Amino acid sequence: MRTLDFSPLYRTTVGFDHLSSLLDAVNRSDTNSGGYPPYNIELLDKDEYRITMAVAGFVQDELDIQTEKQTLTVKGSKANDDGNRNFLHQGIAARNFERRFQLADHVEVRGARLENGMLHIDLERQIPEADKPRSIPINGSKSKLIDVEKRDAA
Repeated sequence: MRTLDFSPLYRTTVGFDHLSSLLDAVNRSDTNSGGYPPYNIELLDKDEYRITMAVAGFVQDELDIQTEKQTLTVKGSKANDDGNRNFLHQGIAARNFERRFQLADHVEVRGARLENGMLHIDLERQIPEADKPRSIPINGSKSKLIDVEKRDAA
Protein backbone atom coordinates (compact mmCIF):
# COMPACT_ATOMS: atom_id res chain seq x y z
CA MET A 1 0.00 0.00 0.00
CA ARG A 2 1.29 3.44 -0.92
CA THR A 3 1.03 6.32 1.52
CA LEU A 4 1.56 9.94 0.68
CA ASP A 5 2.93 12.62 2.98
CA PHE A 6 0.77 15.74 2.76
CA SER A 7 2.57 17.73 5.46
CA PRO A 8 4.24 20.14 2.98
CA LEU A 9 0.81 20.89 1.56
CA TYR A 10 -0.60 21.70 4.98
CA ARG A 11 2.16 24.26 5.66
CA THR A 12 1.16 26.46 2.72
CA THR A 13 -2.58 25.93 2.30
CA VAL A 14 -5.74 26.35 4.34
CA GLY A 15 -8.83 24.17 4.02
CA PHE A 16 -7.36 21.27 2.03
CA ASP A 17 -7.12 18.87 4.97
CA HIS A 18 -9.84 16.67 3.40
CA LEU A 19 -7.59 16.03 0.40
CA SER A 20 -5.84 12.97 1.82
CA SER A 21 -9.13 11.25 2.71
CA LEU A 22 -10.48 12.09 -0.75
CA LEU A 23 -7.45 10.51 -2.44
CA ASP A 24 -7.76 7.42 -0.26
CA ALA A 25 -11.45 7.05 -1.14
CA VAL A 26 -10.75 7.42 -4.85
CA ASN A 27 -7.96 4.84 -4.66
CA ARG A 28 -10.21 2.36 -2.81
CA SER A 29 -13.15 2.75 -5.19
CA ASP A 30 -10.91 2.44 -8.25
CA THR A 31 -9.43 -0.86 -7.10
CA ASN A 32 -12.84 -2.24 -6.08
CA SER A 33 -14.66 -1.38 -9.32
CA GLY A 34 -12.66 -3.71 -11.53
CA GLY A 35 -12.93 -1.38 -14.52
CA TYR A 36 -16.54 -2.16 -15.41
CA PRO A 37 -18.10 -0.43 -17.18
CA PRO A 38 -15.36 1.31 -19.14
CA TYR A 39 -15.63 5.10 -19.34
CA ASN A 40 -14.00 8.25 -20.72
CA ILE A 41 -13.77 11.69 -19.15
CA GLU A 42 -13.44 14.53 -21.67
CA LEU A 43 -12.69 18.21 -21.29
CA LEU A 44 -14.99 19.86 -23.85
CA ASP A 45 -14.31 23.49 -23.01
CA LYS A 46 -12.71 25.48 -20.21
CA ASP A 47 -15.46 24.61 -17.70
CA GLU A 48 -17.35 21.82 -19.52
CA TYR A 49 -16.80 18.09 -19.12
CA ARG A 50 -18.38 14.88 -20.38
CA ILE A 51 -18.30 11.40 -18.89
CA THR A 52 -19.05 8.70 -21.45
CA MET A 53 -19.74 5.17 -20.21
CA ALA A 54 -20.10 2.03 -22.33
CA VAL A 55 -23.34 0.50 -21.04
CA ALA A 56 -24.20 -1.88 -23.87
CA GLY A 57 -27.26 -3.97 -23.14
CA PHE A 58 -28.75 -1.52 -20.63
CA VAL A 59 -31.92 0.42 -21.37
CA GLN A 60 -32.78 3.80 -19.89
CA ASP A 61 -35.00 2.36 -17.14
CA GLU A 62 -32.14 0.17 -15.87
CA LEU A 63 -29.79 3.14 -15.31
CA ASP A 64 -29.86 5.55 -12.38
CA ILE A 65 -27.80 8.74 -12.03
CA GLN A 66 -27.63 10.63 -8.73
CA THR A 67 -25.54 13.42 -7.22
CA GLU A 68 -25.04 13.97 -3.52
CA LYS A 69 -22.37 16.05 -1.76
CA GLN A 70 -20.01 16.35 -4.73
CA THR A 71 -20.32 12.67 -5.61
CA LEU A 72 -21.84 11.52 -8.89
CA THR A 73 -23.13 7.94 -8.72
CA VAL A 74 -24.13 5.93 -11.80
CA LYS A 75 -25.87 2.61 -11.19
CA GLY A 76 -26.92 -0.05 -13.64
CA SER A 77 -29.35 -2.76 -12.56
CA LYS A 78 -30.25 -5.47 -15.03
CA ALA A 79 -33.61 -7.13 -14.67
CA ASN A 80 -33.34 -10.78 -13.67
CA ASP A 81 -33.16 -13.02 -16.71
CA ASP A 82 -35.64 -15.86 -16.67
CA GLY A 83 -32.81 -18.34 -17.31
CA ASN A 84 -34.27 -19.82 -20.50
CA ARG A 85 -31.17 -18.93 -22.52
CA ASN A 86 -28.43 -21.46 -23.17
CA PHE A 87 -25.19 -19.56 -23.89
CA LEU A 88 -22.31 -21.35 -25.58
CA HIS A 89 -20.19 -18.26 -24.86
CA GLN A 90 -21.26 -15.18 -22.91
CA GLY A 91 -18.79 -12.37 -23.59
CA ILE A 92 -21.15 -9.43 -23.20
CA ALA A 93 -21.12 -8.33 -19.59
CA ALA A 94 -24.65 -7.67 -18.45
CA ARG A 95 -23.98 -7.39 -14.75
CA ASN A 96 -25.06 -4.76 -12.27
CA PHE A 97 -22.61 -1.97 -11.55
CA GLU A 98 -22.12 1.13 -9.48
CA ARG A 99 -19.52 3.74 -10.48
CA ARG A 100 -18.77 6.84 -8.39
CA PHE A 101 -17.07 10.05 -9.48
CA GLN A 102 -15.86 12.76 -7.10
CA LEU A 103 -16.86 16.19 -8.42
CA ALA A 104 -14.90 19.36 -7.74
CA ASP A 105 -16.49 22.39 -6.11
CA HIS A 106 -19.17 24.04 -8.25
CA VAL A 107 -19.30 21.21 -10.84
CA GLU A 108 -22.91 20.34 -11.65
CA VAL A 109 -24.54 17.74 -13.88
CA ARG A 110 -26.22 19.47 -16.84
CA GLY A 111 -27.82 16.43 -18.42
CA ALA A 112 -27.49 12.84 -19.53
CA ARG A 113 -28.44 10.90 -22.64
CA LEU A 114 -28.21 7.30 -23.82
CA GLU A 115 -27.18 6.75 -27.45
CA ASN A 116 -26.10 3.51 -29.11
CA GLY A 117 -25.09 1.83 -25.86
CA MET A 118 -23.14 4.88 -24.64
CA LEU A 119 -24.27 6.93 -21.65
CA HIS A 120 -23.15 10.56 -21.95
CA ILE A 121 -23.22 12.73 -18.80
CA ASP A 122 -22.52 16.43 -19.33
CA LEU A 123 -21.05 18.45 -16.48
CA GLU A 124 -20.27 22.13 -16.08
CA ARG A 125 -18.35 24.16 -13.53
CA GLN A 126 -20.27 27.28 -12.56
CA ILE A 127 -18.38 29.50 -10.19
CA PRO A 128 -20.67 31.80 -8.19
CA GLU A 129 -20.13 35.54 -8.53
CA ALA A 130 -18.97 35.73 -4.91
CA ASP A 131 -16.11 33.30 -5.66
CA LYS A 132 -14.95 34.88 -8.92
CA PRO A 133 -11.85 37.09 -8.86
CA ARG A 134 -12.64 40.74 -8.34
CA SER A 135 -10.63 43.90 -8.30
CA ILE A 136 -10.37 45.79 -5.02
CA PRO A 137 -10.15 49.57 -5.49
CA ILE A 138 -7.50 51.43 -3.55
CA ASN A 139 -8.93 54.60 -2.11
CA GLY A 140 -6.63 57.60 -2.26
CA SER A 141 -6.96 59.55 0.94
CA LYS A 142 -5.15 62.61 2.21
CA SER A 143 -2.31 62.17 4.64
CA LYS A 144 -3.34 61.65 8.22
CA LEU A 145 -0.11 63.20 9.55
CA ILE A 146 -0.58 65.86 12.21
CA ASP A 147 0.71 69.34 11.43
CA VAL A 148 2.87 70.08 14.49
CA GLU A 149 2.84 73.85 13.98
CA LYS A 150 -0.98 74.00 13.98
CA ARG A 151 -1.18 71.75 17.04
CA ASP A 152 1.32 73.86 19.02
CA ALA A 153 -0.48 77.07 18.08
CA ALA A 154 -3.71 75.75 19.56
